[in-house]
Formats: sequence, C-alpha cells, structure tokens
Amino acid sequence: MELFESLKFKIVRRHIKIVFPEATDPRILGAASRLRSEELIEPVLIGNPVEIEKAAEARGINVSNFEILDPENYDRWDEMVEAFVERRNGKATKEQAEEILKDVNYFGTMLTYMGITEGMVSGAIHSTGDTVRPALQIIKTKPGVSRTSGAFLMVRGRDQEKYLFSDCAINVNPNAQELAEIAVDSAKTAELFEIDPKVAMLSFSTKGSAKAPEVDKVVEATKIAKELAPEYQIDGELQFDAAYISAVAQLKAPESEVAGKATVFVFPDLQSGNIGYKIAQRFGNFEAIGPILQGLNKPISDLSRGSNEEDVYKLSIITAAQTLMEK
Repeated sequence: MELFESLKFKIVRRHIKIVFPEATDPRILGAASRLRSEELIEPVLIGNPVEIEKAAEARGINVSNFEILDPENYDRWDEMVEAFVERRNGKATKEQAEEILKDVNYFGTMLTYMGITEGMVSGAIHSTGDTVRPALQIIKTKPGVSRTSGAFLMVRGRDQEKYLFSDCAINVNPNAQELAEIAVDSAKTAELFEIDPKVAMLSFSTKGSAKAPEVDKVVEATKIAKELAPEYQIDGELQFDAAYISAVAQLKAPESEVAGKATVFVFPDLQSGNIGYKIAQRFGNFEAIGPILQGLNKPISDLSRGSNEEDVYKLSIITAAQTLMEK
C-alpha cells in the first residue's frame, strides 16, 4: 500500500481533532476542507469567524460546519488562562497569560495541551520559532528527551523509496547526548512510516578514517544511542556513501549491520542536515515532507512558509497519525 494511503487508512473516521491557527490562509483552508471531506481529521480553525468565512468564501469553501474558535471570544478562556499560568509555574502572571494567549500559536498549543484538540499544524505564515516556542513551553519534551528535533520523510518514485533524515530543522550543533536522543527519536518516527529503522550516524569519517573533535562527537553519540535503545540497529560513525551503498560499505565498514543498508540518516549538525535534505530534494528528486517535530509529548507540526496546499494536507495526515503513537 502506498505510504499516504496506509496513513489515511490508520486515521480515517477516528475523529482526530487537529487545530490550525492560520485559518485565513488559503492553503490551510484548502487542505482542511479536503481532510474533513475525506473524514481523515476534524479540523479546528482558530481566528475571527467573520474573517475566516470571508477567506473561505474567496476559495469557494463552505466552513459553516467547521469548528471555529476565537481567542477573543472563547467560552473556556478563564480555564485556559489558569491552566497556562499553572503550566508556566511562576513564569507568567494571569495578566501576562491573557495577553500571550491572544497569539494564535499559543492559543492552539494550549488547546492541544488541554486535550481539546490532539495536535496542531502551523508555520504556513509563522516562523519556526513562533511555532516551536509555545510547544516547548507548554507541551514540553518527553521524559528522557532534552530537546525536540525536526525530521524529514524523504520519498521518491512509484515504488515509494523512503528514508528519514534528521535533524534538519531545529538544533544547530547538538552535543553527543542530544545527537543520541535525536537518533532514537528518529528510529521511532521511521516506524510510524513503516520504515525498518537502520540508523546511520553520519560523519566525514568512517570507523576511524579521520580524527577530529567532530568525529569524536558522533562516535560518542553512537555509543549513547545504542545504550538508550539497544532494540534498534544504530551504527556510526559512517560517511554517507558507506551508509547508503552496499559496495562501499563492504570496503569501509564490512562488519557494520547498518552500513550499506541505512534507512535513517542522522546528521551531526543542522548545517549538514539542512543542506543534505535539500540536495536530495533538488538533485535526487525526492519529495521532502516535514519537518516532523520529534520528542514532544503531543504532536505539533511546523510547516515551511513556502508550503503549498498539498504539503499542508500531507503534514496534517502525519500529525494525525502521530497522535496514534501516543495512545
């Protein structure tokens, strides 16, 4: 079964509520309409109802049956403010909370935190920081995870060749512990997409072929990741060709159980990860879907501001599927 057909099968008619803070954007409205009509999710739109209806009408979309929540007129406002103040644990007063929660991303994140919705998709208009900051303050990371990370699902061709690249969006220069956590989270994300996770910890060195502090970090991260999750196949340090091409693996890392067979590629820093996924996307004709935020207690997804309606549609399906991992 094709990847997204498989994900749709998992979520259809489960009535999963996903909140969209940027509800006047035509890309969001188009994707939300499709998702609702196909019974994949129940979209919750945030904003002024009149403005949303006007934007929807311009797209020929009827939102009369959509749930629309307005931060300026919300019947559970006091409850939300109280929950936010408690969650921030002394870092925000009631007066500050009332101002902060008028921001649609904070409002949407609180809906997810309170269990009113099960996940959030934002970032079509807002920056990554605007989307991720509320999630880190409110949803927070899972036990044992020090920070969130951003993976890209890389898909190519009718045969659905698929891999996971991480971290390509969030952490500029993770240390060994953080890199190990990213590797384990990425293995778990891969399983969501029915990818058998064989995790390659990437470097410019393979099994000691080069010496540098940057290599030492990847070697240490590999050791920690194996200790954190011995159930997964994780190996490093590996150059990309040794991780991907079996003939090169036989020459450079013949004893590795991952080399030449890797399906999850963990980059040592954000520069290499971001460049790497874009090279695969532009030169290799892979479709890059994401970033998929990993390590949070509930799924919050960050769109690229260059996203089209199809990108919104697909990332929303992934977000809904992630909610099933939490159950």
